[in-house]
Amino acid sequence: MLYLDESTLDLLKNSKNLLAFSAGVDSSALFFLLLEYNIPFDIALVNYGLRKQSIQEEEYALTLAKKYNLFIYIQKAPTFQKNFEKYARDFRYDFFDKLIQQHHYNNLITAHQLNDQIEWLLMRLCKGAGTTELLGLENISKRKAYTLVRPILHHAKDELITYLKSNNQHYFIDQSNADEKYERNYFRNNFSDKLIEHYKEGIQKSLTYLKEDKAYLMSAYREIFHYKELYILETDNPNIAVRAVDIYLKKLGYLLSSAQRAELKENNSMVIGGLWAIEIVENKIYIAPFQKVVMPKKFKEQCRTLKIPAKVRSYIYNEGLDPKVLETSF
Repeated sequence: MLYLDESTLDLLKNSKNLLAFSAGVDSSALFFLLLEYNIPFDIALVNYGLRKQSIQEEEYALTLAKKYNLFIYIQKAPTFQKNFEKYARDFRYDFFDKLIQQHHYNNLITAHQLNDQIEWLLMRLCKGAGTTELLGLENISKRKAYTLVRPILHHAKDELITYLKSNNQHYFIDQSNADEKYERNYFRNNFSDKLIEHYKEGIQKSLTYLKEDKAYLMSAYREIFHYKELYILETDNPNIAVRAVDIYLKKLGYLLSSAQRAELKENNSMVIGGLWAIEIVENKIYIAPFQKVVMPKKFKEQCRTLKIPAKVRSYIYNEGLDPKVLETSF
């Protein structure tokens, strides 16, 4: 029996939700499951125009929206000449981000499922990753302006297909998924789907245990101050600092590269991508937009006295924050 993850229900039932829809197996199953649970939502679809079937998928999405009285947003993508997976994903999420901002949605719902989790884990494993990167797909992930919700991570694709067929619901099979020139398809066709087919129950249990271990690992830091894009964290374990920075930069819309993670392990004060100032001082981690501004001597001296590191001072000054406010929160 198909069901939504219990941890996501209260969040979805009391919010304005946007579903990332493609008319494929995963998003179609999630579409009808959300209806069953009386979850309010609208849908957004990106048409990449790569297949004749894309027109039919768009028409199907329009039909569903009309039938169930939902708002629908459709965006046609440009042609990406290289690195299609990256540019398509960036285009898709930029579209979602703009919709969320313009129409004040609280949550973005995506139909990632169990096969996707294993696919992600294997891809990260082969590139070099720690626990947080290997388990990158969470049921609930905070982003800068919204919450990303994945309520069917526990279900495998075969369960979703069975659900759709048993309810006589239509869906499309994306034939481009067979094209192994895309890295994700290579891992899916050769490894993740086959593993799920033969070892689904064991994999589900292992992911549950690993996520519990990850939660314990991440409990080693605490957020002690937050103002707009300024975060101050406190940690009992200096070895977790890079992981904490990685998680918070993801919230802010920036993904650390492996090289940047390695550099951060060796350097407690740096600027990431010319955009983000990271300062690790004793047991505190400071994250803020990197800015340059001429500050009054009195302000700089106040920050020095309060042990506020240099690279984050400009943002604090530009935002008109009293440095003492930071001190009282510690």
